[in-house]
Amino acid sequence: MENQNIAVGLDIGTTKIVAMIGRYNEYNKVEILGIGKSKSLGVHRGVVNNITQTIQSVQQAVQEAEDVSGIKIKDVVVGIAGQHIRSLQHSDYITRNNSEEVIDAADIDALCNQVHKLVMLPGEEIIHVLPQEYKVDGQSEIKEPIGMYGGRVEANFHVVVGQVASIRNIGRCVKSAGLNLDRITLEPLASANAVLSQEEKEAGVALIDIGGGTTDLAIFKDGIIRHTAVIPFGGNIITEDIKEGCSIIEKQAELLKIKFGSAWPGENKDNEIVSIPGLRGREPKEITLKNLSKIIHARVVEIVEQVYLEIKNYGHEEQKKKLIAGIVLTGGGSQLKHLKQLVEYITGMDTRIGYPNEHLAGDSDAETTSPLYATAVGLVMNSLEHGLYNSQLEPEEEIIAKEEEVFTDTINEIPETDIEARPKKPQAPKRSIFDRWADKFKDFLDNAE
Repeated sequence: MENQNIAVGLDIGTTKIVAMIGRYNEYNKVEILGIGKSKSLGVHRGVVNNITQTIQSVQQAVQEAEDVSGIKIKDVVVGIAGQHIRSLQHSDYITRNNSEEVIDAADIDALCNQVHKLVMLPGEEIIHVLPQEYKVDGQSEIKEPIGMYGGRVEANFHVVVGQVASIRNIGRCVKSAGLNLDRITLEPLASANAVLSQEEKEAGVALIDIGGGTTDLAIFKDGIIRHTAVIPFGGNIITEDIKEGCSIIEKQAELLKIKFGSAWPGENKDNEIVSIPGLRGREPKEITLKNLSKIIHARVVEIVEQVYLEIKNYGHEEQKKKLIAGIVLTGGGSQLKHLKQLVEYITGMDTRIGYPNEHLAGDSDAETTSPLYATAVGLVMNSLEHGLYNSQLEPEEEIIAKEEEVFTDTINEIPETDIEARPKKPQAPKRSIFDRWADKFKDFLDNAE
C-alpha cells in the first residue's frame, strides 16, 4: 500500500529527459523521492524525431530515478509540447431531460465529452478540453454550475489540439521503455501548477516556460486558463547563435552561455575577455563578454517579442483582460542572467522567476526547486491529483475484503459452547434449548405418573 500514493512524472524535453518520483507528505506537500535525468537525444523542438534514441534516454532517466528512490516505476504521466500544439476557443451546450433535478458532475462530463467529439483537421486530436465559464438557462458568468437547477447548460471551452503522430510517437517511446502511459498533459499547464499561486491565477498572469527547444506560454485570468501557445524557439537556438558567432563547438557555446552569458549587453565592460581552448593544438580563442551578450541579447529579444505578441493576441491591453500579476519566467532558459530585467523592459510588465517550491516539502534540496525542474514537479502533482482517489479506493476495497475474511474465519473458529452463551442465538442453539425443554417436559410427565 506504501507504493499506492506514489506518482511519477516524465518530462520529455528537447535538451533533457527527467523522471521524477514523488508523493504527498503528512502536510499535503509534495515530497520528491527520486530524480533521474538523461540527455535527450532523439527529440527536436519538443517533437520525437528518433524513436530508438528517445527510448534509451527515457530508460536511462527512469533507471536513475529508480536507483535513487529504490521504487520500481510502472505508471507515468508524460508532458507534451512542440510546435504542433495549438489552442482554440469553442462553446457548446447540452439540453437536460429533467430540469427539476440539480446539475451534477455527470452533466458536466457529458458536456466535455461532447466537445471531445469535435471534428478536427486530419491528423490532429484533442489533448485537453478545459471549461472556462458556464451559462445555465441563459444566466452567464457561472464558475461552478454543479448543484444548480437548469435545463440548458452551456460553456466556453479552451481546447488544446496536437498532432496524432507526435502523441503516438511519445506513447510508443514510453511503452517501449517498459512503462505504462497514464495520461498526457500539456507542459505549460504542468509548469503552471508547479510555480503559480492561486492569487496570481486570479489576478491574471502569463507563465513563460523557456525550455531547450520550445518556449511555452500559458495565460491565466480569474483562476481559469485563457490562452496557451508553444513557440518553436528556446535555449538551444541561443547556443547555436553563440556557436556560429564565435566559431566554437556546441559544448563550449553551452558552457559560455551558462557561465558568462547575459541578456543585457550594457552590463559587460569592453575589457572582459574569456579564453577558450583551441581544438587539437590550435591557438586558444579569445571572446569578449560584450560580444557574447550581444549575440544572446539579439536572440532573446526575438523570443520575448514573439511571446509578447501572443500575450497581445490574448487581449492583454483590454481593461477586463489585464494581467495584473505580470509575467512568471520558468524553465532552464529563465536562469540566464539579466533576463528578468530585459523582459520587464520589452513588455513593461512585472516579472519574476518562478521556482517550483510553492507545493514542495520544506526539506527539498536546491536542485529540485530549480526552475529547470518546474515541468517535472508539475507532472508529479498532476499525477497525484488524478491518481489520489484511485490509490484510496484500492486500499478501501482491500480492507473490506479482509474484514469479510476475518468475519468468516471467526465464525468458523468459534466453539459451539460460545455460540450457546450468546444472547443472539443462531438456529443450532435454538434446537438445543428446545431439546432441553423436551427433556424437562418428559421428566415432568414421568414424575406425574
